[in-house]
Amino acid sequence: MFSFFKKKPAAAEAPSPAPAAEPSPAPERASWLDRLRGTAPAPASEVPQPPTAMPVPAPAPAPEERASWLDKLRGGLRKTGSSITRVFTGTQIDDALYEDLEEALLMADAGVKATEFLLNDLKRRVKEARATDPAAVKGLLADAISDLLRPLEKGLEVGRHQPTVMMVVGVNGAGKTTSVGKLTRHLADNGQKVLLAAADTFRAAAREQLAVWAERADIPGARQAVEIVSQESGDPAAVSFDAVVAGKSRGCDVVIADTAGRLTTQAHLMDELKKIKRVIGKAQGDAPHEVLLVVDGNTGQNALSQVKAFDDALQLTGLIVTKLDGTAKGGVLAAIARERPIPVYFIGVGEKLEDLQTFEAREFAQALLS
Repeated sequence: MFSFFKKKPAAAEAPSPAPAAEPSPAPERASWLDRLRGTAPAPASEVPQPPTAMPVPAPAPAPEERASWLDKLRGGLRKTGSSITRVFTGTQIDDALYEDLEEALLMADAGVKATEFLLNDLKRRVKEARATDPAAVKGLLADAISDLLRPLEKGLEVGRHQPTVMMVVGVNGAGKTTSVGKLTRHLADNGQKVLLAAADTFRAAAREQLAVWAERADIPGARQAVEIVSQESGDPAAVSFDAVVAGKSRGCDVVIADTAGRLTTQAHLMDELKKIKRVIGKAQGDAPHEVLLVVDGNTGQNALSQVKAFDDALQLTGLIVTKLDGTAKGGVLAAIARERPIPVYFIGVGEKLEDLQTFEAREFAQALLS
């Protein structure tokens, strides 16, 4: 379960004295808590704070819950990782080992640029560590992959804008609406009031699918956590506009526009997404604050092509990578990190609510080579 959806207090009209500092976390927890809050703490002189105690982050996921999910991640990446780890079953570190590793990384869809980078980085690490055991080289590869992927780590932040407006895009079949539903449920669980724009007006039952998730997200005895704005066969841009306006008037914390699947090779379809983004900006001048692309991890290098095309058209702010369970192409994250390092907010390894979790570079690298 996500624990970083902490609504930030609005900035005061005039700077006020900095509040008393929170007790300092243990050193090993400091960087993690920064990500939990969604951003590293800014100096008090730069960000005015109201004269109240600083917000306390929501509780972290239970260790056993995260451990269970990591087991699923390791299982999901086994097809990708087995061909890579097989390289290190020999007894020598030689050119043959590096050639086999190059082939394995390419077969895992890491791409030529990322593969070349990882091999050069690994050779440097082996030389510096004076490693002589293939098992030790495997550990150094995990370090190299982790460092390559680390720029993709970033926590999704809500609360800086009222409401925070998100636009979710992707091709058909990537798991876009399901991901919107899971994200909505977690936001609601963390006290956020969410309004959904059913802007996928072309696909049958798209609104009904969102309605099911909205019903699941409502908490008995509490205010209605999720609402939906839709039009029967309406214009997607108009639906999105109405949703943002409604979200502002109803005091919603987050507005999410679920758009129709788009083929990146069809210019007129991509133009429709650009129109939706422009219209959202008319409803709220600084919106959308997040443009999220949902990509299917099974598609390998095609996922990288989608990232590039959607980013060129819409200036993406984050990614959700789905269906990493059972794929042999999990290396595509390395390709994304090397060629278009857009933050990966979440990765998914199953259909259950808890199967969509935050992305951690070190966890991913270790799961890949476990």
